[in-house]
Amino acid sequence: MKAAVGKASTESKHAKTKIQHLEKELKEKKKQLASKKEEANAVDKELKAKRTEIEKIRNALSGIPIEEGHIESLEKIKAQELEVIQRLKTEVNEISAQLGSINFQYSDPVKNFERNKVKGVVARLLHVKDVSAVTALEVAAGGKLYNVVVDSEQTGKLLLERGNLRRRITIIPLNKIESHIIPTKTQDMASKLVGRGNATPALSLIGFDEELKAAMSYVFGSTFVCKTMEAAKQVTFHKDIRIPSVSLEGDIFDPRGLLTGGARRGSGELLKQLHRLSVAESELANHQAKLAEVEAEIASLLPSQKKYDHLKSQLELKSYDLALFEERAKECEHHKLAEAVSQLGRELDEAMTESKSKEDLYKSCCEKVTSLEQAIKDHGRDRESRLSALEKQIKSIKQQLSVSGKELKRFDGEKERLTMEKEAISQEKISSEAQLSANQAQLKSFEESLEKFALQVDAIKQEYKRAEDELKQSRAKIKECDSQINSLTKSLNKLQQRKTDCQVEIRKIENEVTRMESEQMECSKLVERLLEKHKWIATEKQLFGKPGTDYNFESRNPAAARAELDDKQAEQSNLEKRINKKVITMFEKAEDEYNDLTSKKRIIENDKSKIHKVIDELDEKKKETLKLTWQKVNKDFGSIFSTLLPGTMAKLVPPEGGDFMDGLEVRVAFGSVWKQSLSELSGGQRSLLALSLILALLLFKPAPLYILDEVDAALDLSHTQNIGRMIKAHFPHSQFIVVSLKEGMFNNANVIFRTKFVDGVSTVTRTVPNSKQQGRKGGATPERRAPLKENMVR
Repeated sequence: MKAAVGKASTESKHAKTKIQHLEKELKEKKKQLASKKEEANAVDKELKAKRTEIEKIRNALSGIPIEEGHIESLEKIKAQELEVIQRLKTEVNEISAQLGSINFQYSDPVKNFERNKVKGVVARLLHVKDVSAVTALEVAAGGKLYNVVVDSEQTGKLLLERGNLRRRITIIPLNKIESHIIPTKTQDMASKLVGRGNATPALSLIGFDEELKAAMSYVFGSTFVCKTMEAAKQVTFHKDIRIPSVSLEGDIFDPRGLLTGGARRGSGELLKQLHRLSVAESELANHQAKLAEVEAEIASLLPSQKKYDHLKSQLELKSYDLALFEERAKECEHHKLAEAVSQLGRELDEAMTESKSKEDLYKSCCEKVTSLEQAIKDHGRDRESRLSALEKQIKSIKQQLSVSGKELKRFDGEKERLTMEKEAISQEKISSEAQLSANQAQLKSFEESLEKFALQVDAIKQEYKRAEDELKQSRAKIKECDSQINSLTKSLNKLQQRKTDCQVEIRKIENEVTRMESEQMECSKLVERLLEKHKWIATEKQLFGKPGTDYNFESRNPAAARAELDDKQAEQSNLEKRINKKVITMFEKAEDEYNDLTSKKRIIENDKSKIHKVIDELDEKKKETLKLTWQKVNKDFGSIFSTLLPGTMAKLVPPEGGDFMDGLEVRVAFGSVWKQSLSELSGGQRSLLALSLILALLLFKPAPLYILDEVDAALDLSHTQNIGRMIKAHFPHSQFIVVSLKEGMFNNANVIFRTKFVDGVSTVTRTVPNSKQQGRKGGATPERRAPLKENMVR
């Protein structure tokens, strides 16, 4: 213990010495640091200024309401919407071309004619709510789908007289048309007859503007659309309904007895196409609205994006400058001294802490030594008394241990008995639970049987009550029957007497009938003879006896008629000598020729309309193709010209007041100033402009190989180099053979072929430029890239 105390004392002294040494070294370092602080003030000020400037830029960036990458995501959405819009436009154009037969075209009949008075073709003015009913609706409407709806009969009259209509049309004036809508009572009756939803008014299956209700009611208002033929048959021929019906397959049922059905080709296609056109136009409008929103958002964000990009680039530059400055500051002597002082301070704190811990250890060791010495002195005096007390304690513990052993044996026997009782009780519990579950199941079955018996008893009581009521009713009916039998017996007696009288009367009538039959046979023979003699009787027979005709026998005198007949026959014989009987045959022949010519005219008109339709479709396709070509060539033209002549722009624009179908003009801008005329350009600039236009046209449908012969003859060296760079950038999949005498073209060639005279003989040498070989280090091998583009220079 004394050795430990001595060791702790030595360590405490050593720690104090180390602390003194560190304090001296710290004072020297602080003196050196104070001398260098003045040199570091300028560096600190500059560092604070740079950090303040960066903080200002960050605050400015945070103040710009824009998210990084938001413009790029909007551009992607814009590209997707443009693609969808182009697809929908193509679909709308295709469907519209197929629906050319329902396009109503007319000229304004009067000056300043209000075109909103002409609503359009019926098929264009509705939309089908249920696509499965298009066939039935088209059959129900029939030719009325092609009728034209106008606001009044005056407008219709103007269109027919001065509208220059190309085909025959039927006009529906809204103020004059009479519509017949199926009454609500009849609709309810039809629903009850065949079930709700199996018979629906055709008018309720379409949608339209409220102002067109009269026209739509005229076309669809008086027809039911039924799901099945059976339902249509029941609705049409019911005595209280009798309204025309059409099944979903297009079978027509008319209450007048007309049934039309069977296979149909093309039925419902018109309304299906119109439904597709309506859906496509709706989607197109939605996507166009979304595209407009995206473009507006992009336009609103572009100034903020430019400002954001500018500040971001400044922040990156300033941050990089600050990092370099901080690295230089860390390498200066002031920073090194500060780090050395801080290191010495840490070592000093550690030494002081260690010294304090050693002092505490020294004090605790001294106290423990004192207490142990005192305990040794006390142990000698009390040893014998303590030993005797311990022996007594050991004896008492042994006695307690023997008693505890006996009790433990007794408790072990009790434990075994209780364990056996527990197992028996557990088995009894399991059997009781099984018996309880069986009793509960049996009780449940008894309750169910009891409920069934109770229901049977109730049913038997009700059956008994019903039988008793029927017995009472039967007894009452029997009484009524007895009274009726008595009355019928009396009536029977009367009828038997009447029967006898009737039999006598019948014999009289039979004799009269026999006489009349013989007379009828004689009259029939007479009529047959008259029919054979006079053929006109068969054709005029239906007019016999009708008032107001020549065969009103009640108002005619047979004798006068005979005299008149004789006069007419004499007159007829006189006329036969002067009238040509072949006129009727000639008239029929002329009528057949007229019908044939009318049919041919109708065929020619149909062919004419089809030709006009094809011409319109070709014009539309030509216009669309020219537009796509113009947009592609215009984009490549501007890109190529700005590559050949940096700092410029070029474009192809329609003439003022016209569109691209009227022609295109070339516009050139230097910087942001657009030239009014191409005469303001120099000769070299005009050459580059013409070359750009030609290459843009070639780029629309690139060829695998091009040969250019001294296209840079009138250009200076910088423009020649730009031509080479342009070819590499815009024609990556084409080969060029370029003939040139200028060095600028050589720099952009993959392979150079030089020609020269050697001893009076023309010689060709092949050279691969060094820049090309260096460029291959990052990608393909020379053997794979050399064939892609070879430029020949003479």
